[in-house]
Parts: sequence; C-alpha cells; structure tokens
Amino acid sequence: MALKIDESCINCGACEPVCPVKAITEGPDIFVIDPAVCVECEGHFPEPQCQSVCPVDCISKAD
Repeated sequence: MALKIDESCINCGACEPVCPVKAITEGPDIFVIDPAVCVECEGHFPEPQCQSVCPVDCISKAD
C-alpha cells in the first residue's frame, strides 16, 4: 500500500526530508508520493513519518 498527498497540501516541504525511501518529491503544484516507492515507513518507523509531520493532515492511504 502507499500514501498520497491531496490538494490541501500547502507546499511546506516538511514531509520530503523525513521519508526514509525518498518517495516524496515536489510536483508542479503540490508535493507528490510515488506509490511504487512508498512503503508507509514499514521496516523503518512504527508510523508513516510524513503523516506525523504534516501540519494540514493532507496525507492519507492511496485508494
């Protein structure tokens, strides 16, 4: 499974440096998570780090 960033992203950049697998990059409008790379921090942390640092709670499980 992977996570996604929705359109309420404010481009603060807090999520990008905490991703242990570098799945988050800056897109044209908002930050994006590559679903082929995202591991939801399994094997690295007990919870997804991007979700824990996001100030607007715009990161959720991808469909």
